[in-house]
Order: sequence, then structure tokens, then C-alpha cells
Amino acid sequence: MHIILNSYRIVRHASSVSSLDRLSPLLERFRVRTRLFHTGPLCGVTTFDAQPGRGFLHVLRHGEMEVTHRGVSGRLEKRQIDKPSLLFYPRPLEHAFHNAPTEDSDFACATLDFDGGPTHPLVRTLPPVIVLPLDAVSTLEPALDLLFAEIDNLRCGQRVLADRLFEVVLIQLFRWILDHADELALPTGLLTGLTDERLARTLVAIHESPGRPWTLAAMAQEARMSRSSFAARFKEMVGQPPAEYLTGWRITVAQDRLRAGASIARTATELGYANPPAFSRAFTQRLGCSPRAWLATAL
Repeated sequence: MHIILNSYRIVRHASSVSSLDRLSPLLERFRVRTRLFHTGPLCGVTTFDAQPGRGFLHVLRHGEMEVTHRGVSGRLEKRQIDKPSLLFYPRPLEHAFHNAPTEDSDFACATLDFDGGPTHPLVRTLPPVIVLPLDAVSTLEPALDLLFAEIDNLRCGQRVLADRLFEVVLIQLFRWILDHADELALPTGLLTGLTDERLARTLVAIHESPGRPWTLAAMAQEARMSRSSFAARFKEMVGQPPAEYLTGWRITVAQDRLRAGASIARTATELGYANPPAFSRAFTQRLGCSPRAWLATAL
């Protein structure tokens, strides 16, 4: 299944959740690196292979094309793109462009490399594909103007700046997704939890400080809810109990730290575990192998 939006009207949300920075704690800890690799026309059929941990972001400002990829069922899915659009593939998925953009098209492609690959918190909760008309996101226009101005004029530092501008486009897209999760009909998970004003406060606090001595009461207090109401709402929106989400987040952070060279003992302490054996037990229960065994295969 993939998400297609043909037309959209931007609606401002009055909720105070819009003033809460729900993305920075995620993107600072688990970066997404964008790299421009193509601009201009394509010839015939162009296929983009699926590679572990890699996504794609394509921007068509002018022109048209047909896009194909395999759906969850294995059937070939087709989509005609006949207006300026952004095509976002957050997870590895082979796709192809047919009747690709011609010489008079404004077209650019970037790869997306997610820290942690498939374990990246945002990657896990996004649909396989999002096709979004550019006029649905008014905030994209300034970044795209700068991006294509760099693409069209060869100057010192062009590639580096273009890569950074694609990162800006991606962050603007993530903002839009958070503000329009209902229209995208996203499945329960982190993103739907972040759209809830009260749960977002707790989720952001957990993301920022996973090593705090979190209890159900502490998490509910962060959300300004009773424990029972918080636990029920969290399960409904995020799809798992608060304690299970906390453990999953801690293990995800632990994988990132271990991969970067942190010791098991230090990682255990920083993530709120009483001692390394307690951390190892939680890690093994979650991933089916010990931290040392996992690290031997991850490096």
C-alpha cells in the first residue's frame, strides 16, 4: 500500500502540539543524510534499486512521468505523475520511472541514508511511498527555489549546499506529515503518537532523556493525565504499552551508541539500567541476542 495525495488544502492546527519540537530529538540522535545524485532529464526507463538503509527523495517541478513499483502483495503498481510532485521512498523499494522527465523538466533526485537503517524510528512508521503534489506544501517553495537555483548554476560548494538543501526539503516534508497524519491514514505508531498533544509531551521527553527513571506514573505526569487514561491512550495511538515503547527506544538508542563505540557498561548506565546484566537481559529479550553478539554482526 502507498499513499497518494492528488489535491490538498493546508489547514493550520490551533493545538499547542504545533509549538512542541517533535522532530529535533529524533533527527539529532538518528540523522538522515541526503545526497543529490541526479538532475535534469532521464532516458527511457530508469530503475532505482533497493539498497539496505537507503531511501529516495525525488522532486519533479515540471514535466510528467509514470512511476511503477511492487506493492505489498507483489503486484506491479503504476502511477501517472502529471503535476509538480515530491516522491518520497523512506524504505528500500525498487521503483522505476517510465517516459521520464525530458530536457525541459525541472527534476532532481537524492538518496536518503538513515542512521540505523530499518531501525530508524521514523522509517519504521512511514508508508512505503508518499506522492505529494508540491502545491500541497506551501513551505516547500522557498527551499525548492534555493535548491534548483544551486542545481542550475555551477558554483563553488554547489554539491554540498545542494545536499543540505535536500535535507531542508526532507525536514519540511516530515513537518507536513506530522501535521496531516489523519489525512495520510497512517497506521498506529510513533508518528500518530506525536500528533497527540498530550502523548507528544511524553514521547519527546523520552526521546530526549531515555535514561531517566521512567515509571508509568512519571510518563503520565509528563502528559498531564491519569495513569490509566495515559496507558489506554498510549496503547491506542502508538500501538504498544508505554513501558514496551520505552524499552524499544532505549534499545534503539543503545544500538546506535554501541555501533559508535560506546562500552556496554557505559551504555547501560546512560540508558537507566541498574547494571550491565540488566541491560543485556533487556537487549536480548528485544533482539534475540546479546549486545556483544549483535555488535559482532553489526560492524
